[in-house]
Amino acid sequence: MTTQSKDERLSPDDRDFVTALASGLDVILAFDHANPRMTLSEVAAKTGMNRARARRFLLTLNALGYVRKQHRHFELAPKTLQLGYAFLSANNYRTVIQQHLEDITQQTGESSSLGVLDGSDVIYVGRSAAPHRLMAITLSIGTRLPAVVTSMGRVLLAQLPDDELDALLETVTLERYTEQTITDKAELRDCLRRVREQGYCIVDQELDSGLRSLAVPTFDAHGKLLGAINVSTNAARIDLTTLSENFLPLLREKAQQIASQVS
Repeated sequence: MTTQSKDERLSPDDRDFVTALASGLDVILAFDHANPRMTLSEVAAKTGMNRARARRFLLTLNALGYVRKQHRHFELAPKTLQLGYAFLSANNYRTVIQQHLEDITQQTGESSSLGVLDGSDVIYVGRSAAPHRLMAITLSIGTRLPAVVTSMGRVLLAQLPDDELDALLETVTLERYTEQTITDKAELRDCLRRVREQGYCIVDQELDSGLRSLAVPTFDAHGKLLGAINVSTNAARIDLTTLSENFLPLLREKAQQIASQVS
């Protein structure tokens, strides 16, 4: 799945840009793992709206069934799942890829995921979880992580045209998560160039200590980018040689099978 080029996107001051729709989506996206329930004031502060504007959007979303109101607090209602389901059902290739993710987990004993690029984040849209837990946070469909410090994210960034990549990197702040994290943009550009040339990416404990991951891009039969698949491992259990010599051929094989099955 490719990202839309910037020249195809409306700017907020364009006559066709619907500000109310954008603001309503901002309110929905304000709710997350850290903020599952919020007061009107908290929603207003998180979205940068004044209280009156935030109140109108919350009450409208409540009337439509996307938000529930309990006394002074608001929370998302189950109906919001339909928004994510619309994406998943419209992209039926995911069912094909899910089987391959499960095969990867079965053959390696490690978790495997499918991710797509959304701005500077990679979003998990497919997941086969191994029994052992790798990170402090729970990874699941819908999880967002910074693309620049993940193997799937770097694989997808490396697929961008140079001008789009340059523009994106200009806006990204490189945060240090561990001692291994790349925080220099020149070094990151060199890393992405190597990823583009070699067709895969290994990230070794840059997002979370002890977490290693390997990713390759996946395409359909016509060469359209679908996303990236990965395998995530514990550094104490799986060394870099095993990743590159055993897991990489498997991921490449799965990527080829996906390309032959998704048209």
